[in-house]
Amino acid sequence: MIIQDVLNHLETLAPLHYAEDFDNVGLLVGQKTTELTGILVTLDTTESVIEEAIDAQCNLVVSFHPIIFKGLKKLNGTTYVERVVMKAIQHDIAIYCMHTALDNASQGVNAMICNKLNLIDRHVLIPQSGTIKKLTTYVPVEEADALRTALFEAGAGHIGNYKDCSFNVEGYGTYKGNEQSNPTKGIRGSLHTESETKITVVFPKHLESNILKTLFHTHSYEEVAYEIFTLDNVNQHIGMGMIGSLESPLSETEFLSYLKQTMKADGIRHTALLGKPIKKVAVLGGSGSFAIQAAKKAGVDAFVTADLKYHDFFTAENKILLVDVGHYESEQFTKNLLVAHLTKKITNFAVILSNTNTNPIKYF
Repeated sequence: MIIQDVLNHLETLAPLHYAEDFDNVGLLVGQKTTELTGILVTLDTTESVIEEAIDAQCNLVVSFHPIIFKGLKKLNGTTYVERVVMKAIQHDIAIYCMHTALDNASQGVNAMICNKLNLIDRHVLIPQSGTIKKLTTYVPVEEADALRTALFEAGAGHIGNYKDCSFNVEGYGTYKGNEQSNPTKGIRGSLHTESETKITVVFPKHLESNILKTLFHTHSYEEVAYEIFTLDNVNQHIGMGMIGSLESPLSETEFLSYLKQTMKADGIRHTALLGKPIKKVAVLGGSGSFAIQAAKKAGVDAFVTADLKYHDFFTAENKILLVDVGHYESEQFTKNLLVAHLTKKITNFAVILSNTNTNPIKYF
């Protein structure tokens, strides 16, 4: 098994196409073709984590946060980032990071928080736009069923809770092949009219290459007519944050105690108590101040996130309970999620959960 095989499994969980534009995700150190010896999963890649990988004979570190976020202009060991990268290269250790690709995944960071808090009736807080594409193509009527089926099997035709969705119109297509053509229908040099079905399906953007490969492989024409558009529709299964509900309402103090215990937080910060029960909850792992307005608009009782600044708390405006549980605390279960996913997919290699607590924040 090579490193690329592991990356394929990870990208079924969180395709890198859905990472935010500002982010730096993927294989940041190492080569995809390297033979795998073991996998170490961590939240952050620190010098201690690289030492742990060396001791465990793991040559792939799967990290949530990217060790290289901004461009490196030198590698001389001045900063911890440079030292981590240098040590990884010296010991032939690859580093793969997922970050906002996993933030936006339907079974990613925020789903894990919901699992821990036992939230039900979940949906994405801020669905991502520009992630759905539409394919339109034209095929001989007798081939339409086979092509539709092939496109469905390749991942097209999913709309919300429905699958195998398509729109079909029958009409006539015309063409005349030149001297270099080799038409499968009609005769070279003669105008041909063919009864065709116009097929339209949607698909998630990360499957485009597979969808086109299937189209060209299944379609009988030498030249396949097709169009692909990116839709403005939001993807209800991909995006930042998640909303869910507690099975039974809790008082604000009960909820804060439950949150502190469940998230293993040494301390949490929150806005003034409003004397209202907590039932509907929004969560967003990591820095989530940008989603406060979305949480308010969604009508949640509480919004759980991290890295809130002083002035962020004012934006609650006595309409919502804002809770900052800490950056590490909000994302700490992510590595457990990755280990569980990889362990199911890979049975012949060790997938090790890092023992290093990478939280740089301590409480007095």
